[in-house]
Amino acid sequence: MWFRMWRYAELALIAGALSAQTPPLSGTFFLRGGSIHTISGPVIENGSILVRDGKIVGLGKNLSAPEGVPVIDIQGEQVYPGMIDSASTIGLEKSTEQGAPDSRESGLFNPQLDPAAVVNPANEQIPASRGNGVTSAMEVPQGDLLSGELSLIHLDGSVNDSMTVAPATAIHLRFPAIQTTVIPPHEPEGDDDEPTTAVEEKVIPYSEAKKAYDEKMKELNAFFDAARRYRQAKNAKATGLKADRRYEAMLPVLEGKEPLFVTAVREREIRDAIRFADREKIRIVLADAYEAYKVLPLIKARGIPVVLGPTLSLPLNRDDPYDRSYTTPADLYKAGIKFSIGTFSAKSTRNLPYQAAAAVPFGLPHDEAYKAISLNAAEIFGLGKRLGSIDEGKMADLIVTDGDPLETTTQIKMVFIDGKPMDLNTRQKQLYEKYLNRP
Repeated sequence: MWFRMWRYAELALIAGALSAQTPPLSGTFFLRGGSIHTISGPVIENGSILVRDGKIVGLGKNLSAPEGVPVIDIQGEQVYPGMIDSASTIGLEKSTEQGAPDSRESGLFNPQLDPAAVVNPANEQIPASRGNGVTSAMEVPQGDLLSGELSLIHLDGSVNDSMTVAPATAIHLRFPAIQTTVIPPHEPEGDDDEPTTAVEEKVIPYSEAKKAYDEKMKELNAFFDAARRYRQAKNAKATGLKADRRYEAMLPVLEGKEPLFVTAVREREIRDAIRFADREKIRIVLADAYEAYKVLPLIKARGIPVVLGPTLSLPLNRDDPYDRSYTTPADLYKAGIKFSIGTFSAKSTRNLPYQAAAAVPFGLPHDEAYKAISLNAAEIFGLGKRLGSIDEGKMADLIVTDGDPLETTTQIKMVFIDGKPMDLNTRQKQLYEKYLNRP
């Protein structure tokens, strides 16, 4: 089923790219006559949007275009805010076939690393994702423990600085776990796109897994203690204190200004991560929390947001129901927990809308499904005043479609990022035309 959905999404993406149009303007324009899905409020039928210098400055039914502002007639079309992948490694690629990807750095503690600095703007996955309505992605560095800062980027730009929307929104912590089976990655190494399951992996003896867990917890606790001593010494303006980039990166977390983005997949890891946060008095966002459905009251009581992994994924455990990943978004919504959906991948960001769509038949309201890849994603990282919905004062990250963007048959007509119109030409379109016109 997963593979068929993926192929269908690929064909829909090609069809959308073929019919898309790119208006010859930038920064300032007037969209007139479409159905505006604000996401933060009701749909505005036959509405208009005024964008000036990349920001939304007017919105409603009875707006008139100011003199000299280009008007784009979108009668009969739909307008949505651009989608946001809450967890991605798009553009973080290997420098060589034998090398490690730029998303990963050796060592246990690298909280100072900024993934946005090494994103390849020419990566082919970026226009493919943009052409399917995804305008932003939260770059998540990978590693053994503290992997680096999360940075939100726009899927547009030739220079990394121009792509960056928010350079430091959280720090990624892969919380230690007693793993007797290896949890498969969402994106397998190499060219094999077929998903795997943990039960296919070699079983690790409990004693060995427990020893590794204890060692990592000891190092993690020691690092936090050292970071707190560094903070105290800095606040006291201690003489002879040498600046340490790792501890400097931790200061916003220790001061409550930034959360830890904590990857905790199973129930025990989630409980341990919450206890750790309580003890350290820090804020956290639970990431890739597959078994969050087992501890809903605890997560709700702590007010912790959750970034779920892909909905279109196989069950993690052998005895899980086939639809476990499909029903978890609805479980969190019914429990009143703010959540979003991320792909945790470089190749799958383009299929983000279908990850949200898959949860709708299993109890998640349609409007909440789109929130999970737009407004909720922005709000979880403290960016709700800048993007995620169509409201005055926000960035003009907009997509114009001929239907529901969660449907694979919908075509993306236009994409605007920070008010700039995007060229929706993709490699998929180029290959389609190449082989369509072959002799």
